[in-house]
Amino acid sequence: MRAVGAVVGALTAVSAGFAPSAAAYDAQSKQWYLDPMQTAQMWKVSTGKGVKVAVIDSGVNAQTSSLKGQVLTNEVSKSVSYHVTRDFSGHGTTMAELIAGTGAGGGIKGLAPDAKIIPYRVQMEDLTSKAELAKTPEPAEAIKAAADSDAKIINMSFGSDTIDPDQEAALQYAASKGKLMMVAVGNEGVKSGNIGYPAAYPYAVGVGSVDATGTVSKSSSYGNDVDLAAPGVDIPGWCDTSFQSYCMRDGGTSSATAIASGAAALIWSAHPDWTANQVLRSLIDTASRTWKKDDPSKYLGYGTVRPRKVLEDPNYDAGPAQSDPLAEENGGPAKTENGTATKPSASASASSQPSQKASEVPAEAAGSEAKSSSDSNTLWIVLGAVAAVIVIGGGGFAVMRARRSQ
Repeated sequence: MRAVGAVVGALTAVSAGFAPSAAAYDAQSKQWYLDPMQTAQMWKVSTGKGVKVAVIDSGVNAQTSSLKGQVLTNEVSKSVSYHVTRDFSGHGTTMAELIAGTGAGGGIKGLAPDAKIIPYRVQMEDLTSKAELAKTPEPAEAIKAAADSDAKIINMSFGSDTIDPDQEAALQYAASKGKLMMVAVGNEGVKSGNIGYPAAYPYAVGVGSVDATGTVSKSSSYGNDVDLAAPGVDIPGWCDTSFQSYCMRDGGTSSATAIASGAAALIWSAHPDWTANQVLRSLIDTASRTWKKDDPSKYLGYGTVRPRKVLEDPNYDAGPAQSDPLAEENGGPAKTENGTATKPSASASASSQPSQKASEVPAEAAGSEAKSSSDSNTLWIVLGAVAAVIVIGGGGFAVMRARRSQ
C-alpha cells in the first residue's frame, strides 16, 4: 500500500522570511544553539568528515548554497530509482542543512558541516504528480535502501499512527547492518502526547525537542520511546519550495532529530572505528539531565545531547562495541552488529502510552545545561490513510520499553 504523507505546519512561519544572501550568515545568526553547544570548540576536533547520513524525508535540494557538494545523489541504491534532489516541501532540504550544511551564502550551518548526505525521498501529500509518485518509494523501501548504503546514520523526521510490519522489518534490517537510526517522536505534546512509528519501533532512537531554556518544548510528544533530546524550537528552515528565503519555525521535533544526527556524526567522525552502539552509548552517557541515568524521563529520555563532552576527551571509553545500550528497556537481548536482531516486535508487545497532558510537563525535565529549539517541520507519513489525516490520533500504541516515572 502506498504511503500518503502530510506535513504538519511545515510552512507555518512565526516570523517574516529572510533571504540567505541578504546579509552574511543570516541563517547562522538565528541558530541560537550553536554557541551554547560550543560548536567552535567541537569543530577543532571533528566536523563530521568521513560520515554519511541518509536523510529519509521529502527530498533534498542539492543546489542550495549550503548544500552544494554535500549531497551524494549518485550513491542512492539502484533498487530505489527516483529524482532524489527534488523536494516538494522544503522540509527534507532543511533537515539536510541542519545536519551537514556548510553555511555558504548565508545558509544554515550544519552541526557536522563536513558530513555528507545521502537523500531518500518518500511519499507525502505535497507530491501530487503521478510521474513523481511512481518513482518515489514507501518508507520501508527507503529504509532498506539506506541500510544497504554507506550511510552510518539514518535520519527520519516522519511518522505514522499505525503499525507497518514492512517498516518495522526494515528498521530491524538496518540495525543488523550497524546503522544508527535517529527518529522524531512527533508533535503531539499539546494533544495526546502519543508517539507514532517508526519512533516506537525497536532500534529507533526517539528524539524529543527542548527550547532555549533547556525545557522540553510543549509540542514534543512524550512517552516511553523518547531516548534523547536536542534543540528544536525557533530554528530557521526553508519557507517554501522556491528556496528563496528562510523562515523561523516553531513547535516540532524534526529539527531536534537532525541536530541529534549531526551530533552523532561528529562523534563517529572522531572515532571511525566505533559501532553504532558505542556512538549511541556515548550520547546517552554524556547527555545533560537532572535525573538519574537509570530512570529516564518520558519527556526527554536520557537527556539533551552534548557531543562536546565526548569530543573533549580523546580517550573516551564508549563501552563494548556489540552491546546495545537500549537493549534492556527495549525488552530484549542486545542486537549485535553482524549478528541477530532479537528484540520483540511492536505488534507483539502493544500497550497504552502514558496519558499525561502537556500542562503536566515539568520545567525541570531538561538538564541544566540543555539548550534547545523547535521546528514545526515534522513530516508525518500517514500509512494507508488519506492525506487529510495530518495528526497522530488517539488510541493504543505499541510500547517496547518499561514504563517511565518522570
